Amino acid sequence: MQLTVFLAVLAAAFLHATWNALVKQGGGKMRAMLIMTLLQGGFGAGVALAYPLPQGPVWGWLLASGMFHSAYKLFLGFAYEHGDLSRVYPIARGAAPLIVLGAGTLLLTDGIDRITPAELLGIVTLGAGIALMARGALKNHEAAALIPLALGSALMTAGYSIVDGMGARLSGNAVSYVAWLFVLDALIFTPLALLLQGAGLLRGPRQDWLRGSLAAAASYGAYAVAVWAMTKAPIALVAALRETSILFAVLMGWLVFGETMDRAKAGAALLILTGVILTRI
Repeated sequence: MQLTVFLAVLAAAFLHATWNALVKQGGGKMRAMLIMTLLQGGFGAGVALAYPLPQGPVWGWLLASGMFHSAYKLFLGFAYEHGDLSRVYPIARGAAPLIVLGAGTLLLTDGIDRITPAELLGIVTLGAGIALMARGALKNHEAAALIPLALGSALMTAGYSIVDGMGARLSGNAVSYVAWLFVLDALIFTPLALLLQGAGLLRGPRQDWLRGSLAAAASYGAYAVAVWAMTKAPIALVAALRETSILFAVLMGWLVFGETMDRAKAGAALLILTGVILTRI
């Protein structure tokens, strides 16, 4: 992976952890998700108008991605109702690279998706760190419901990572692809969220809309960079490297929200960091 791509994905990881912290900080997690999604969709529509419409086959990838993204947000929003940022986020994000790696051996056949033995070891090491995070949640008698919800989020993350990497390559324009993706995401997620929790989701306090605006900007930028990176480097490697956001999220949970930082959680985070370093060797 080129250094510029590597650094860009690290910056995207920080932005990703930031928007998750903003969502977790709010009173209504699903409301924050909905506000963020609506604003992303509006911004995406504005960007999309500056480019030609995607070609026919690309729409299939975009529709699949919109469904994966919407399911991802539902799982993540409910997970944050049951657990800390520094526990939910590492499980939700860290399991995804392993799923991408496993599925990628069957689905990703382009030469660009070949990974080195060191990169493979790094991805597996990331997975070990995530397993320790999940074990820590059970050992400390935290809400067991957070684990299947966080893993469901990870599965959806793996799904949209593969779909968007392949879809953006096919489209030939990552900027336009991401713009339309967020438009479709808003069209799919909004009715689902309102159906599950009612129209009251839209009647939040002013600070929720401000927080949602900041989260939308951070999320849009983070994912636009990630999709662009997938057109330049192996999808599995980009998916793994994005999970440096786990370290940012753990630190934010500890320093900003006052969440517990025990040895097991710190050790799991360091193992995840080791996995990231291995992907760069």
